[in-house]
Amino acid sequence: MSENVSRRTTLRLLTGAAAAAAATTGPPPARARAAATPGAGDRAADLLARLTLDEKLTFLHGAKDPNGLGQAGWIPGVPRLGIPPLRLADGPAGVRVRARATALPAPVMLASAFDPALAHAYGRVIGHEGRALGQDVLLSPMVNLIRTPYAGRNFETFSEDPLLTSDLVAEEIRGIQDEGLIATVKHFALNNQEKDRTTVDVRIGEQALHETELRGFEAAVAAGTGAVMGAYNKVDGVHACENRNLLTGVLRDLWGFDGFVMSDWDATHSTAPALTAGLDMEMPAGRWFGDALRRAVRDGTVPEDAVDRSVHRVLTVMDRFGLLDGTAPARPAARDRDAGARLAYRVAVAGATLLRNEHATLPLTGPAARSVAVIGPTASVPFVSGGGSAHVVPDRADSPLRALTARAGDDARVTHALGEDLYGKPLPVRGASFEGQRVRPGKTYTYEGTLTLDAPDEWTFVVHYGGTRPTVHVDGNELFAAQDREAELFAGFGLVSTAPDGLKVRRRTLHLAAGRHTLRVTAPGGDAGQLFRLRHITAATRAADVAEAVRVARAAYGVVLFAYEDAAEGRDRTTLALPGHQEALIEAVTAANPRTTVVLNTSSAVTMPWLDRTGAVLQMYYPGQEGAAATAAVLFGDADPGGRLTQTYPVSDTRHPTAGDPRRYPGAGGVQEYSEGIRTGHRWYDAEGVEPLFPFGHGLSYTTFAYAGLAVTPAPGGGLTARFTVRNTGRRTGVTVAQLYAGPSPDLALDQPERVLAGYRRVELRPGQVRHVTVPIAARTLSSWDPARHAWVLGTGTRTVRLGTSARDLRLTARAEVLPA
Repeated sequence: MSENVSRRTTLRLLTGAAAAAAATTGPPPARARAAATPGAGDRAADLLARLTLDEKLTFLHGAKDPNGLGQAGWIPGVPRLGIPPLRLADGPAGVRVRARATALPAPVMLASAFDPALAHAYGRVIGHEGRALGQDVLLSPMVNLIRTPYAGRNFETFSEDPLLTSDLVAEEIRGIQDEGLIATVKHFALNNQEKDRTTVDVRIGEQALHETELRGFEAAVAAGTGAVMGAYNKVDGVHACENRNLLTGVLRDLWGFDGFVMSDWDATHSTAPALTAGLDMEMPAGRWFGDALRRAVRDGTVPEDAVDRSVHRVLTVMDRFGLLDGTAPARPAARDRDAGARLAYRVAVAGATLLRNEHATLPLTGPAARSVAVIGPTASVPFVSGGGSAHVVPDRADSPLRALTARAGDDARVTHALGEDLYGKPLPVRGASFEGQRVRPGKTYTYEGTLTLDAPDEWTFVVHYGGTRPTVHVDGNELFAAQDREAELFAGFGLVSTAPDGLKVRRRTLHLAAGRHTLRVTAPGGDAGQLFRLRHITAATRAADVAEAVRVARAAYGVVLFAYEDAAEGRDRTTLALPGHQEALIEAVTAANPRTTVVLNTSSAVTMPWLDRTGAVLQMYYPGQEGAAATAAVLFGDADPGGRLTQTYPVSDTRHPTAGDPRRYPGAGGVQEYSEGIRTGHRWYDAEGVEPLFPFGHGLSYTTFAYAGLAVTPAPGGGLTARFTVRNTGRRTGVTVAQLYAGPSPDLALDQPERVLAGYRRVELRPGQVRHVTVPIAARTLSSWDPARHAWVLGTGTRTVRLGTSARDLRLTARAEVLPA
């Protein structure tokens, strides 16, 4: 086991941490203490006293909503006492219900703007729409750090950096709750991967836990989040949803949280241990907190006071939001679609991150704007969001091809080639047509025949279907058998799993020999009937698609090539390479036309062996419903690319913080060690001397900036104040993100990173404009967690502060004395 991971029970000391912290920083806030226990004059306590045991239990587990709106969860309320129900909806990038909602850019794209005020506006749009769509609780934001580039939900969260993450989550929560919607920060804690997420046992040192993963959760509590969602994984051998050290020792005793804690869906594993540890609500049903809890109370295994405590927490939050006395703001009569669309566009532009731009490839001007080849699988299909809980049904979504064609204008020549086929070509089978085969209600379509191949080939079979999934056998092998429950649950959302006309899509790749192969297809119509298609992709069809892309690229002055990676909840990536045969497509197109811009619609970092052949690379993540318009605006220079990387991009699968050690990722023998300790993300690259492909904070502008005059002085309370000037030295209005990095304290014997992000400021300037910028550096950022004292300790002494535009582009240096608080 790593020296950074204690062999003792890592979190056992955290209950004592509350007492130590209280001695250092004072007791929890009075509001939190008052709300922790039912008392006289308390509306929640008055209602609690009038509830029967059966009524109390209804607040502690989910149920099926008889008037469901497509939300994730429901708590029924008690009509006889005027207590309304609670509806709980997913919402990392917009409200996820059956109805349409504004599909916002993924949170990682929001974070790329380095703009807490924009995070507040993002939260307000979601809060407003959640209320308008009949919801009371939002299951968002997600604040787990980006620890491994493989994690399937990296697009749903913010950053690898604790400071940036904590700033953004706090403002988004304030925005959500300003509109009267209860926010739920998730997943508490250390849910940093999807692989084995329900079983993996995470081990982390106490110092690393507080300095990295917990920073965002602590900021969410300080911002007043109404709810917290427990994680699936174990922490130090105990499931997070029954981990007393986390749910009580840290969350309530140390931070003073006075809201309620719910489980992630089906993440509850016990009755008495979970409830007494601090879990208040089991979701989505009542296996453990329903009849089992009723029996436990009646036989004395669980005191009714423990039930009362949790019910009181739920009622207290409802009262705080005006849901018990009718003082909650009236629900909006309708969503403000235009306001949502404007914010979605604004975030997509602000988060657009220009990674490379050689020979002024961008913006598209002159001949580049008049002759453009648009290539790639996500050029003609809107790629709005990732899969799983973050999927939103948008009001509308245009394709980049249409947006670029419209922006280029009538005098321009915009051509298109597919390049990489996602949905397949019609299947060449005699005696059958699988291209839009309709099956009537109550009927079953069947086919038995043969496929004949002239040569061996790799065949990808692609089935599109609108009802029950057709059964397809090739040589007796079933191609599209059902997967496990979680894989099936989340497989139906996202780019590659949904055809442009809305049919569900599944794929299976086989290596077929030359000769005859048996094919058997069975497609049930069910009660409503269905439409299905059976298609294929082969080496021959791929070669034809690439050849057409090369022809189109050669005939145009410049190329915009869209590449994708389709992430979803429930699964991690297995490589950082682009999926399918996209790398070969990019290599062929860039060889034909070096004035190629690659636009990345990916969830997280990707490797780029083709990078040096490109003219430009623009990272657009999952850009939401207005992503096509925002992409066009940035490509044509109507807006400056305003984003910066919130995660380090590694050169390869072997050169990143979780590479090479299965104990670190994905875990060995069911146990995972966070042996990188406090050196998460860019801190690891600094410590190990590893050169990244692109560093944290990297992003280019269409103009240039000069920084000067860095001065850092002590501030009251143990912090620092940095002052400097920024000048736009180019000929266009543009955005820069000034970043400050602080070195270690000479006065602390504790482990410290080589440098940490200490502050930042997004600055937009006109040509020639100068701005004097002041950035505070908080005492907490200059502090370390002392495992011996179980408390934060300020890093006094002379600290070095560097100013730059990324973690590796540090231009100015200053030193200042950090004084005791």
